[in-house]
Amino acid sequence: MQDFVDRAQERQQLTSSYESETAEFMVLYGRRRLGKSELVRQTIRDRDDAVYYQAIESTAENQLDNFAETVTAAFPDLKNVRRDWEVLLEELGKRDAIVIIDEFPFLIEEDESLPSRIQRVWDLELQNTGLTLVLIGSSISVMEEKVLAGGSPLYGRRTATIDLGPLSVGNAREFFPAYDPETAIKTWAIYGGTPYYLQTIDPDKPLAENVQQSILSEQGLLYSEPEFLLRTELRQPNTYFSILRALAHGRRKPNEIAGMAGVDSGSLSTYLQKLRRLRLVERHIPVTASPTSSKRGRYRISAPLFRFWFRFVYGRQDRLRLLDDNAFDEVVAPELADHVSPLFERLCQEVLPQLDDRQYRAVGQWWFQENEIDVLGLTTEGLVAGECKFTSSPVTEGVLTNLEQTTEEVQWSDEPANGSTQYVLFSRSGFSEDLESTAQQRDDVSLYNLEDILSATADEV
Repeated sequence: MQDFVDRAQERQQLTSSYESETAEFMVLYGRRRLGKSELVRQTIRDRDDAVYYQAIESTAENQLDNFAETVTAAFPDLKNVRRDWEVLLEELGKRDAIVIIDEFPFLIEEDESLPSRIQRVWDLELQNTGLTLVLIGSSISVMEEKVLAGGSPLYGRRTATIDLGPLSVGNAREFFPAYDPETAIKTWAIYGGTPYYLQTIDPDKPLAENVQQSILSEQGLLYSEPEFLLRTELRQPNTYFSILRALAHGRRKPNEIAGMAGVDSGSLSTYLQKLRRLRLVERHIPVTASPTSSKRGRYRISAPLFRFWFRFVYGRQDRLRLLDDNAFDEVVAPELADHVSPLFERLCQEVLPQLDDRQYRAVGQWWFQENEIDVLGLTTEGLVAGECKFTSSPVTEGVLTNLEQTTEEVQWSDEPANGSTQYVLFSRSGFSEDLESTAQQRDDVSLYNLEDILSATADEV
């Protein structure tokens, strides 16, 4: 089993709240499988003043009974205290305890008054103690509506919020340290930065064998994972499945998505908004555009495993079953580079500030009509334009020429006077001799291979 990886900043934030002499109310939430529970358990494993309660889907009465039993296991002197949320929390406050309630949405589903009751005991008693209260939730919509939103009784009480995201590429690589740079990037583009998914990887086996066993095989731990999570979150998931399949096959514009998914374009935005709230889909715009007014948004699946599953598994289960151990070679391998390519572009955007020492205002993608630039950085000194090639052929000087021509089309209202443009090229398979010669002669051209990129991600860790 892989040791606990990273989360140093979040662990420090939690530990600091435990040590605080004043009351702390923290909210920790994020998509399922990101390791929220394990993160908190790591921070309290050597403490004897912590109550960790894992809520379950049960009746409100059973939930309260289970909480009371958890409390008395940590503080036996509270055994005879009345089983009431407010009473128990008040007593824990007197002891400056750490109280962690995991999967808080399960409790709200059975007792909608619970946030109000916690708010009351917090205002009357707990805020004047040294208690630390941590509420954890995987249902992002419930946590946002019932805990974080302005209309929630708990609004304004929290002292800190941790919106937990996936592990960085550098941290994810700790799960497969022996893989060469190309295989490491492919692995991240399939499994992403979700610890639960990464733990299914056997680092001593080839990537193809891992994918075959964990994702493509009916017995694999991740074979039905996206479907299971979506059916947990959505009441009528079939339309969402069709939308995610369209996105996984490269449809990015609303009309393209609606066309392939067979969804009315007028209702598409409602479905996309729900998927965005689940952190499965994200909308992105040209890096030079205004986030508040741009209408040139495109959509993409943010979770790599979901993108992989909806491209290679969803709707192909019968064929995967027939192919058995040959499924990866027959279904995945011929299209894997095409699957990795957009994620490789995102990775290059992410590491650009580590590779090029400038003051960046923003880094992203740029497009207008038929023109597109994979990586565009806006800096105080001018533009940094990049092209990403995850192909089996070296990048040639022609790619640089095309990039220079396309960059001339970029309109940027904040461009500094006399600003210069830097060109960066990222390649899976190296560079041609003529391009390497050009880069040596020019100080406005930089070339980066896969090892350079992964080294930059390691610097982020």
